[in-house]
Amino acid sequence: MKGKILGIDHVSLEDFLNITHHLDRFILSEESKKQIETSQQNVAKIVSSGQTVYGINTGFGPLCDTKISEEETKQLQHNLLISHAVGVGKPIKKEIAKSMLLAKAHALSKGYSGVTLAVVERIMLMVEKDIIPVVPEKGSVGASGDLAPLSHLFLPLIGEGKVWDGDRIVPTKEALTKHGLEALNLSAKEGLGLINGTQFILAHALHGLEKFDYLLNLADVAGALSLEAYEGNTSPFNAALHTIRPFKGTQLVAERMRKLLEGSEIAFSNKAYGRVQDPYSLRCIPQVHGASRNAFFHLKELAEIELNSVTDNPIVVSDEEAISGGNFHGQPLAMALDYATIAASELGNISDRRQYLLLEGKYGLPKLLTESSGLNSGFMIPQYTSAALCTENKTLCFPASADSIPTSLGQEDHVSMGSISGRKFNQVLENVERILAIELMYACQGLEFRRPKKSSPILEEVFDAIRTVCPKLEDDRLIGNDIQNIIELIQSKDFKQIVAKTV
Repeated sequence: MKGKILGIDHVSLEDFLNITHHLDRFILSEESKKQIETSQQNVAKIVSSGQTVYGINTGFGPLCDTKISEEETKQLQHNLLISHAVGVGKPIKKEIAKSMLLAKAHALSKGYSGVTLAVVERIMLMVEKDIIPVVPEKGSVGASGDLAPLSHLFLPLIGEGKVWDGDRIVPTKEALTKHGLEALNLSAKEGLGLINGTQFILAHALHGLEKFDYLLNLADVAGALSLEAYEGNTSPFNAALHTIRPFKGTQLVAERMRKLLEGSEIAFSNKAYGRVQDPYSLRCIPQVHGASRNAFFHLKELAEIELNSVTDNPIVVSDEEAISGGNFHGQPLAMALDYATIAASELGNISDRRQYLLLEGKYGLPKLLTESSGLNSGFMIPQYTSAALCTENKTLCFPASADSIPTSLGQEDHVSMGSISGRKFNQVLENVERILAIELMYACQGLEFRRPKKSSPILEEVFDAIRTVCPKLEDDRLIGNDIQNIIELIQSKDFKQIVAKTV
């Protein structure tokens, strides 16, 4: 991938995820610097002209009618950060905070926010030196942007707050001293430009999309393995069926199922049992997994728009005009995140049903997937865990964007709650990963009873990988260890490369 220029180039989801691992691919070019400096000069002219412009020389929220003198504008920006840093809860993941920094730097560099070049350069330097701010997970209503989390994110610019220095959390002052840096003094509009925006919501969406993409592919693999273990019918994946109902996601999953099963010695062998059709959790994999893929496509499209947008307020258009609007409102992503959360949850729901099918003891499979049940419980109980995770996901599917509580003495009388949508999305994805781990364990055990017949080459490779951490169950053992081993396996780079072969 060629380097992407801050504030100028369009950045895709794939670009951004690459950039988070390779900082040298995000370039602060001379063109970017010019855009930033022009914007800051526009703010300086507005301040010196005596115009009254919200956020530049007025108070904030319900104090928007309170005029601030030119001498006090710098103190105003400092006070803004320290007064709004009221987040609570555990810190968000370090990599999500890092993504917030990068996304904000990209937005500020478009030249509509009025910040100084020194601020953007310091943000990029923090990423380069791995000085990542500690940001509490709760406190944003996602309307004036993510005010509380973004305030915590940028406290280190003024020497306040805490940061990750490598793997340690330390006071900002300690990290700045270590790296020979001084705190910055913010100029007019800079504080507001930093904390207005949707970067908390956006970063959760971007990281969730990365995991969602992988789990969609993994769910197809798990479903195909379960179909093989069940000796299910492959006709529901016929291209002719999906040509006459051409949803993009459905067609893609049907094609993937055909490729995943290509070369299998087990496929079609279910005729021996005289079955006409299989239960929905097998027969409708294209329709259900495909619907979740459609939600992924939609969120990805919106997240890329947001990533390349300016979402603070006011927008400095020229040295004579600053528009106070609502680009910071998180509703566009909040609603799509809630939709994607439901879509992710459905991958777990249908996986749990496939697990249940494999336990029933039908079509040549032993009950509970063990030949010595009674003395042994076999694989009875992991499905309880799966069921619990599914129900937890269902409770997380209530759309946060359906709620709004007025804030700021009614000035901000409708809010998106998109930050909650973003956090719930990632929680559900973590649970789905665990549910799919249990299905993979069941499917591999079921495949043992189809030997000596082999599945397709790619599914056999998946089977072999699972067997390196979870051998065939003969008698009861600590299956919880097996589940954890599989979870760690599917999170590993090597296993992700196996799954990537199916794409």
